[in-house]
Amino acid sequence: MADARARILADVRAALADRPPTPPVPRGYRRTGAASVELLADRVAHYRAAVRVVEPAGLLPLLGDVLAGKRVVAPADLPWDVPGVTWLRDDPPLDVRQLDGSDGVLTGCAVAIAQTGTIVLDAGAAQGRRALTLLPDLHVCVVREDQVVGTVPEALARLDPTRPLTFVSGPSATSDIELDRVEGVHGPRSLVVVIVRAG
Repeated sequence: MADARARILADVRAALADRPPTPPVPRGYRRTGAASVELLADRVAHYRAAVRVVEPAGLLPLLGDVLAGKRVVAPADLPWDVPGVTWLRDDPPLDVRQLDGSDGVLTGCAVAIAQTGTIVLDAGAAQGRRALTLLPDLHVCVVREDQVVGTVPEALARLDPTRPLTFVSGPSATSDIELDRVEGVHGPRSLVVVIVRAG
C-alpha cells in the first residue's frame, strides 16, 4: 500500500515538474477602515440584532428597560448594577441547568468590528466564560465606542490569540437543507447590542 502511494505521488510530481511555480496569493486587502458607531449599528442590525446607541448617562436606564423583571446571568465582574433585575452571578460558576433556565445574559465585549457588524468576546473583563453567552436565549452586549474598530485585521491586532475568542455576528441562526432559517439552535435566539458613545 505504501509503495502504491509513493508511486502515485511520484507520478504527480513528475507531471507537474515543468509547470511554473504558483504565484503567491495577493494579500492586498484593506487593513484599516471606518470605525464609526453608525456603521457598526447598521451592520449589527443587518444581522437581525437589536441595536441601541446611548450616551453614558443613558446606559443604566436602557439596560433597566431591556432587562426589567428578568433573571439575568452576569459575569462575576460585571460593572453595571441594574435595579429590577434578578441577577444570577457566575460566582461560583453556574451549572448548565441554571444557565439554560435564565432569561438572558448581560456582558461587555473585547472589541467590535464596524465593517462586519461583529462583536468579539475573549472571556476578559465583564465577559465571563464562554458558556455564559451560549446557553441563555437572550444576550445583551455592551460595547464602548473606544472598543469599535473598522476592520477584522484591526480587531485581530487588539486580541490575544491565546484567549478563547468568540466572534458574534447577530443571533445564533442556521438554515436547513430547504433554507428555512432557524434561530437559537447553538446560541442565543435574541441579541441586543448596546453601543455606548464616548462621554
